[in-house]
Amino acid sequence: MSYGQGGPSWGPGGPGESRTPDWAALAEASAARGRRRKWLLIGGGALATAAVAAIVATAVITTNGSSSSGSDKNASELPAPAELPSESSAPEPSFSSVAPPPPPDPKDYIADEKKDRTPVTVDAFFPGKKLTMGDRVYAKGATARTSSCATTTQGALGSILDSNGCDQVIRATYSKGGTAVTVGLAVFGTEAEAKKAAQQASGGIASLSGAGVPTFCRGGSVCRRTANSYGRYAYFTISGYTSGKNVTTSAKDVYAVGDDLTDFTFRQIRHRGEVQASAAAGAPAA
Repeated sequence: MSYGQGGPSWGPGGPGESRTPDWAALAEASAARGRRRKWLLIGGGALATAAVAAIVATAVITTNGSSSSGSDKNASELPAPAELPSESSAPEPSFSSVAPPPPPDPKDYIADEKKDRTPVTVDAFFPGKKLTMGDRVYAKGATARTSSCATTTQGALGSILDSNGCDQVIRATYSKGGTAVTVGLAVFGTEAEAKKAAQQASGGIASLSGAGVPTFCRGGSVCRRTANSYGRYAYFTISGYTSGKNVTTSAKDVYAVGDDLTDFTFRQIRHRGEVQASAAAGAPAA
């Protein structure tokens, strides 16, 4: 009688006969049990390895999650500006809190004789031998300069100049195609005096003939007169025909010559202020 795998095997004589073990069967059963233990050990090791891998993966995920959450800090958790490193060790630039003085006003230098120090001459205001205004060219005639202001006028203008403190008068005559104009530049000590003289003007500046220009605007002929002031200068014009013909409101050529000399004289006075203001701005501080 024999048993299944793993049990003892007896000889053909049965249990009552001589009992000799079946050593081959016993060896095979022992080998089988060894193989089962080996596979159990291999299986257990694989499970243990998988468990360790899972633990490591979990640790990696946990670590990465912690790092990610750390990068999402609120702005309030960031270092304060004072704790951040300085980008440069160089000193910061400094600026003066004192505003620079404004540029000089050119009119300040022609409004009062205390500042208007440039010499007053005929050539300073009426240079050259001719005057070009646009497409119109005027020949310069006679010029004159005097400190006897009243002698350069007609009518009441002389007394007006004197009563307002006139220092001197410069006259210059220009002509073109039968028309002529004399401009008289009266110089005062202050802007207020010049302005008052121009506002009170009555009569007018006397025409100045000579240097190729015949006598004009005398003897009762009707001529055009103007009066203006800028700074401490009052300037007057008288314009008309050299033929003695009366000027009417339709005499565009006479109006043109008078307006051109009025505009030119104003520009010359203003330029005088600009030159002196520019010189003062470029001068070193005291």
